[in-house]
Amino acid sequence: MSVAPRHPASDTTDELEALERRGWEALSGPDGATFYDEVMADDGLMVFPGFVLDKAASIRAISGAPPWLSFELDDVRVIGATPEGATVVYRATAQREREAPYRALMASVYVRREGRWRLVLHQQTPSPAT
Repeated sequence: MSVAPRHPASDTTDELEALERRGWEALSGPDGATFYDEVMADDGLMVFPGFVLDKAASIRAISGAPPWLSFELDDVRVIGATPEGATVVYRATAQREREAPYRALMASVYVRREGRWRLVLHQQTPSPAT
């Protein structure tokens, strides 16, 4: 039985979805700041309602945030999967201790630099409870 070769875009899709999930796993423990310090591009930005953070400010914010107790990523799509860049878009629901669930639409833009995926832009839009 022969197996058809995988398309490079499929490999990119799998890689980036896994990378995005590893970020959430890191944020669910003590390694969130370390993970994003390694993955985020030096010129990367994180965009939240009302403010934009550069890499240094993003790492400080992640360091000061309590870990997520649980998270779910739904309707994950990788758009424009090319050998050099793509955007991961999804709905997230996450829970921290003694807080209401956080629900948001997320988009993370990655580019391949020096042979590694780098996060150049992450954007969150909180969504109302459904």
